[in-house]
Amino acid sequence: MKKSIIFSFLLIVVFTYNLSFAVTGDIVTSFPSPGTCPVGLTFDGKFLWIADYKTDTLYQIDPENGGVVNSLPSPGFRPSGLTWDGKYLWNVDLEENLIYQVDPETGIAVKTIFCPSSSPMGLCWDGKYLWVSDSRADKLYQLSTEDGTTIIELPSPSSTPQGLCWDGKYLWVADRIEDKIFMITPDKGEVILYFESPESYARGLAWDGKYLWNVDYQSDRIYKIKIEDEDPFKRKDQKCQSLEFTNEFRNYGPGEVKDVNIYIAVPENLPNQELLAPVVFEPEPDDIISDKWGQKVALFRFQDLKPTEFRRASMKAMANIYQTDYFIFPEKVGSIADIPGEIKKKYLVDDTKFCIDDPFIKNSAEKVVGDEQNPYWIARKLYNFVLANMHYELAGGWNIAPAVLKRGSGSCSEYSFVYIALCRASGIPARYAGSVAIRGDDASQDDVFHRWCEIYLPNYGWIPVDPSGGDYDTPWHQARAFGHLANRYLITTVGGGGSEYLEWGYNSNEKWTSQGKCKVYTEHIGEWSPLEQGSKAKE
Repeated sequence: MKKSIIFSFLLIVVFTYNLSFAVTGDIVTSFPSPGTCPVGLTFDGKFLWIADYKTDTLYQIDPENGGVVNSLPSPGFRPSGLTWDGKYLWNVDLEENLIYQVDPETGIAVKTIFCPSSSPMGLCWDGKYLWVSDSRADKLYQLSTEDGTTIIELPSPSSTPQGLCWDGKYLWVADRIEDKIFMITPDKGEVILYFESPESYARGLAWDGKYLWNVDYQSDRIYKIKIEDEDPFKRKDQKCQSLEFTNEFRNYGPGEVKDVNIYIAVPENLPNQELLAPVVFEPEPDDIISDKWGQKVALFRFQDLKPTEFRRASMKAMANIYQTDYFIFPEKVGSIADIPGEIKKKYLVDDTKFCIDDPFIKNSAEKVVGDEQNPYWIARKLYNFVLANMHYELAGGWNIAPAVLKRGSGSCSEYSFVYIALCRASGIPARYAGSVAIRGDDASQDDVFHRWCEIYLPNYGWIPVDPSGGDYDTPWHQARAFGHLANRYLITTVGGGGSEYLEWGYNSNEKWTSQGKCKVYTEHIGEWSPLEQGSKAKE
């Protein structure tokens, strides 16, 4: 059997990565809302309450079957957000710009305060204060219940915040344009995780202590949503693609290239990708080898290239690639002491591009991390620091991490070197992934490629972090690059630093010896072609 088939992947083995059946964001159950214009939603410890602005009614709902238990007239003319403080309902009115405290037994508004928001949508209670979302200002406000005074003002995770609820530690925000539901911190508004809303016009949100509830204005349904699960990630938006990657080596002379070794990194099954057939090489490689990081590489040996001669090696892979989202709850992340010893030994070491003992790297990491102990927040603080102090720029080389951080700009590779250096200096194992990327159309060509980082979080494993991909202003776009991969990458290379074959590159590399003056040119191109779903390689 050919080596390319032996090593590429044992396709007869069932794909071992977990195909999630119940993950964060999945719908547990749903039922119709009692009115056709549902907006606010809350949970009183036993029942759900829904505000409907067409009927100007607050409905008490049985969460087991959706049946109406009771109803009250809303205190205003256009009810919107709704929340429960343990004894009373609070209802914000979009027309009056007032927030009413309502006795659920009598329906009497026992208190009325002014709402400083011009377009209040969501409302929630955090145990001491009210929160309101404003869909025009794109803000979230924490308000005093005495007179509506603003205590905290946060940026919304995206442009049209609607529903709002509190789970005891985090805020949840529904956005009807992005069609997403976000979990954010109440101090800075940082997005921790997000998922697609059940339908296209997510409004009210409620938390019952275990599940999240969402009422959708378009479908007129109430959804019970699973939040925490053992499955750490979800795959969706499958693309079935063929990739032909070519490394071409040319000798323009006038001297002679005595020998050249071309190394091509070989993709394997990962959470974001599933190979459909053995990888095919042209010509057949001379050997299949692994570098010190465990990366498999196809080796092609060529000799005696006269002036104007060239040699070419290629790899063809067929794969399903997916958008992959990780759902990381910081409190479920283990401690640094929980990180396996073999992971620490391999991915906390220094290397020439990292320079983790450089005073500038060490001092920067120590200043950013402070006394933080949670590995998630250590990694997230360092990520935020890189975003705040760097901007994307192709400066022409791959400089070492301290130089790049001092310069304040870099390519995707240089961003990766900086982030890996900071993480390792702080005790967080980190490595990089290199890929060929789909550039726009599914039938496209890539000669730029892309690299990002992976960090190890105990209880979760390796998580993708793309610091150069988080270079945005909006909170959710920044969060999207932490624990998320788009369905446009085929990962070829996973490495922890310099490789004896790929060196500091990824996808491929070449080494040669020459005699006399030789002008050498190398070309690396990835060509994508979409495949029909279910395609397999020909025998």
